[in-house]
Amino acid sequence: MTEPARYKTSVLPVDASKIGRLQAVSTSTDLLDDLEIELDEHSGDAQRLRLAAEQLRTSDVPVSFPTETVYGLGADATRSAAVRGIYKAKHRPSDNPLIVHFASLEQLRAVLRPSRHTEKHANGQNGHEELRDPIPDIYKPLIKRFWPGPLTIILPNPPNSPLAPEVTAGLRTFGARMPRHVLALALIKLANVPVAAPSANASTKPSPTAAEHVAYDLDGRIETIIDGGPCDVGVESTVVDGLSQPPLVLRPGGISIEQLRSCSGWENTEIGYKNAAELDSQPRAPGMKYRHYAPRATVVLFEAGQNPPSTAELQIFLGPSAKLGLVRTKRWEVQPGNYNDTICALPASQANGVPPAIESGRSETPGFAGLLETLQSTRAPREAIQTHAISAAGLQFTLLDICLGLDIASIARGIFAALRELDKENVDAILVEGIDDAEGETAAAIMNRLRKAAEVKIAG
Repeated sequence: MTEPARYKTSVLPVDASKIGRLQAVSTSTDLLDDLEIELDEHSGDAQRLRLAAEQLRTSDVPVSFPTETVYGLGADATRSAAVRGIYKAKHRPSDNPLIVHFASLEQLRAVLRPSRHTEKHANGQNGHEELRDPIPDIYKPLIKRFWPGPLTIILPNPPNSPLAPEVTAGLRTFGARMPRHVLALALIKLANVPVAAPSANASTKPSPTAAEHVAYDLDGRIETIIDGGPCDVGVESTVVDGLSQPPLVLRPGGISIEQLRSCSGWENTEIGYKNAAELDSQPRAPGMKYRHYAPRATVVLFEAGQNPPSTAELQIFLGPSAKLGLVRTKRWEVQPGNYNDTICALPASQANGVPPAIESGRSETPGFAGLLETLQSTRAPREAIQTHAISAAGLQFTLLDICLGLDIASIARGIFAALRELDKENVDAILVEGIDDAEGETAAAIMNRLRKAAEVKIAG
């Protein structure tokens, strides 16, 4: 039964390059520079962003906004009623913790630092006192290198925390990240509150990488969607726990374990999302416990290196719609009418020329200065669905085909959109050509999501 709409949902287009003056302000005394944003009061884009920030600060109905990874569904992390609005809109289980998004280190420290805890200045001169930095030292190399960016760190939730208890789902820790998207940062700065934000999809459905995906899932459940265009990374942030020994990756994402291990204190980092932590009754990070990222149609995942099904074998997956979806990556080709098998695999020798994974849109300059360097980055257009009428092996059906491209960055950006687009076509099943986890952390993140989405997994 469809839930009746309770709100009129508005999609507000906002161009990050038209909201006003943006400037990275360097500092020699802190881990990061800072981002100054001066809105252009005559800009319609700035006015729409200001309206969304006011709703975020005062309303209990969450606001959707773009990040570099996926679209988020945000609420004031300090107000229980607002945070409960996220769970209600998404139909999200209440024991699944939320990541808190910050626009500055000052904002993060305000959450971490108990107001009355001070310590004497190291030199003890003139009775001067200063606050101890509450950010654990283990995370400082990561913050310097990867923030703002697709990295979430697990932090201790202090006594008398300003965070609403619903954010942590009863845990003594919370996840924090600083998004690498100007609109997300500007929204958080304007609202002047830490923002709890999971992905802006209905619970268990594919993550949204465009405003239209949010509207499809949450129309009538929320009031405002900021449309900042398609997301650049396409999979959620890497989640790391530096409070454990050795440090753990709790969820794979846009930052690789090799990149983490190159940082001081993280040389012995291990993978934590394939061990017993994933079986705990309460997840330590979002996405660890529940089936997730799944469309309505059955997802059939072929692990890397598996041959595609023959045309006759496709009958197993056909249903009343007589339509199948296909998501191709590295080696599979569609050759209807030419061979007995509609879907063929290229020889390995022809697949060796696959371009390496690229960390898309990422500047080598750290911090907010690097973010502004890539503000005008462009993306390849999304591949359209190719429709094939198949009549072979005694079968007649329609094959709807999406090829995501060869490089890992393109696959990451397109995978959730592909699942959604094929699902809209009412296919009986979606067959997905998997990729090799060993191609890097982004590849591992893609396969982590696909395995959670798939009802059928085919491996050698």
